[in-house]
Amino acid sequence: MFDERLRQKLALQKKQGLYRRPPITEACDGRTVTVCGRRLINFASNDYLGLGRSACLGKKLGAAFEKCGSSSSSSRLVSGNAVLIREAEKAYASYFGHDDALFFPSGYQANLALLSTLFGRDETLFFDKHVHASTVKGMQLGASAIRSFKHNSMNHLDRRLKGASGTKVVVTESLFSMDGDMAPFSVLGQMKKEHGLLLVVDEAHAFGALGNGGRGLAQGVADVSLGTFGKAMGLFGAFVLLPSLYREYLLNFASPFIYTTALPAAHAQGALCVLEAIQRADEARARLAALSQTLKDDLKARGFEVRGDAHILAIEIGSEERAQRLVASLFEAGFFAFTARFPTVPLGQAIVRVSLTTHLTFKDISAFAETLSRLSAELPS
Repeated sequence: MFDERLRQKLALQKKQGLYRRPPITEACDGRTVTVCGRRLINFASNDYLGLGRSACLGKKLGAAFEKCGSSSSSSRLVSGNAVLIREAEKAYASYFGHDDALFFPSGYQANLALLSTLFGRDETLFFDKHVHASTVKGMQLGASAIRSFKHNSMNHLDRRLKGASGTKVVVTESLFSMDGDMAPFSVLGQMKKEHGLLLVVDEAHAFGALGNGGRGLAQGVADVSLGTFGKAMGLFGAFVLLPSLYREYLLNFASPFIYTTALPAAHAQGALCVLEAIQRADEARARLAALSQTLKDDLKARGFEVRGDAHILAIEIGSEERAQRLVASLFEAGFFAFTARFPTVPLGQAIVRVSLTTHLTFKDISAFAETLSRLSAELPS
């Protein structure tokens, strides 16, 4: 009975065009990725600034692991609280304009720890409907009341806030991971003053790539910010930027932090190297912006509905089946992209999600737009 239930659920996923089978990548040089023996131009990478393939950063990281060892072998609360990790946390807090920071093994784990632990029954969390799945899961695991508001609708949020009592916490992203658009922080800043709310911002797709010196979009507005090393910063793991009191509370009460092995000290050394690289990356950020705007303009000129304000573009397709067929056709034509389907996006609103990196060329951009247009025209409606 148990096995049959699993088979039926999987069969239904396949029938609805929602079945997931992650491709196995055999090689990657940044610009291209090899899958099933085919070398494809990669439009599905979050290595926005190319740091994940940086030879210089790779050498420094290799040397750090050779010196410090490959594992912390313990949690932070036992023997894994290396002085180098603390130095890196303080450096990140200083650079991004916060009191303190706390490193985590992953962004998902950071969101679980932050949102399930820091806020309790006396707080109400108001979250944008398009926040990441890990954000939603973190809130569900906590004790706070949670209320959603329409995506980037400050009018809807304002109405929700006026009808609430107690401490109000707004949870949003800076650059949304699927829509590619940005939260209106000038308006949120005014709402903070009016409602006395706390603002929690996931800057996973913005830190390093957007803002002054790569400091993201919510600097000076967010009370708590979350970033990941695994995207523009070319490493792995995550960090939360927050007041020192909040850090102390998480360190004492956040189960996902307490009961996990710490990141190795070599990772902290790598994080410091990444911070130096981010500070020198203005030229790379300008190139990324130019590539992104060029592709968006080209696709819109060809009749596509495209959302996105930066290096993440959502190309509206609609049908899950059509989106899957289009991505499969792109694969055959030499391009690696993926479709976001339900439950990542609402049912019947599938998109082809494109993420741009500085590995790509303007010739790649033009070829992708032309190919997507041709393949879309060839597919039946």
